[in-house]
Amino acid sequence: MAVPDPKAGFEIPTSMKGEFIRVKSSFRDWITADGSSGYKAESGRYHLYVSLACPWAHRTLIVRKLKGLEQTISCDVVDWFMDGQGWSFTDKKPNCNLDTVNCCSRLREVYRIANPDYEGRITVPVLWDKQKKTIVNNESSEIIQMLNSEFNAYCANEEQKKLDFYPKTLQKDIDGVNEWIYPMVNNGVYRSGFARTQEAYDVAVRELFQGLDKVEDILSKTRYLAGKELTEADIRLFTTLIRFDLVYVGHFKCNKKRIVDYPNMWGYLRELYQIPGVADTVNFEHITKHYMTSHESINPTRIVSIGPEIDFTTPHGREAMSKREQGR
Repeated sequence: MAVPDPKAGFEIPTSMKGEFIRVKSSFRDWITADGSSGYKAESGRYHLYVSLACPWAHRTLIVRKLKGLEQTISCDVVDWFMDGQGWSFTDKKPNCNLDTVNCCSRLREVYRIANPDYEGRITVPVLWDKQKKTIVNNESSEIIQMLNSEFNAYCANEEQKKLDFYPKTLQKDIDGVNEWIYPMVNNGVYRSGFARTQEAYDVAVRELFQGLDKVEDILSKTRYLAGKELTEADIRLFTTLIRFDLVYVGHFKCNKKRIVDYPNMWGYLRELYQIPGVADTVNFEHITKHYMTSHESINPTRIVSIGPEIDFTTPHGREAMSKREQGR
């Protein structure tokens, strides 16, 4: 959920110390394979509203892609520019489109269809139920778990059906990693970039790099965050790492180190990017233009930088880590 800029009409929630405070998601219903939750997994019934710039929405696109659910769950992509009224729809920019389900001009109108009295924040991703005409869920961590487990009957092939990014045997490890990576890294870049005092920034950015150092240490010993297999923990971290050197280093003042300066994390990031289908979900134009044009208080000129040039396609060498683990 990329956060609107105060000069564009929204106030960034902060504490008395100038610390950025992320507001919790409001819609938290669940889709189940058998429909016991009131929302049954069905092909063509559900729809995603996403931003290609937003790391939280990006998680859902990766799981949807890897699980082969693109024909099962439709998707609309908002404009990369967020103005004073929040996310909007356009077909005038590359890889954006109009609202194909509710014909709304802005995402806030979609929220109001779900709840006419809604006054909370307008965020992506949004998982919409076309049948009940409401928002099922707008919390990315829960949406990716639904896509991972509840739609297996509709995966494009058997291999995708077998993929499990939250296996029972690893759930404790996955939850343990997510528990500190979210506040320190995923949200840490925002806590740094949206800090309104030097004190708040100093605390946030130090914790951010403590988190990244911890990730680097883990990846020096195991191929993935929870061991030998790719899990949702890796997908959740990937969407932050892929944006880090591109926008967070400069735009959010997270410039103590770059991801390319961490040998294990840099190889790991390239490996995840090179997983078939993942690169299809990454749009660098949307990422750079959203952050650099939407956050007027950070970049008042709204000039989009030319670089950096980063090649995510070079050999990553992480196969050696699996061989090392097998030899233990």
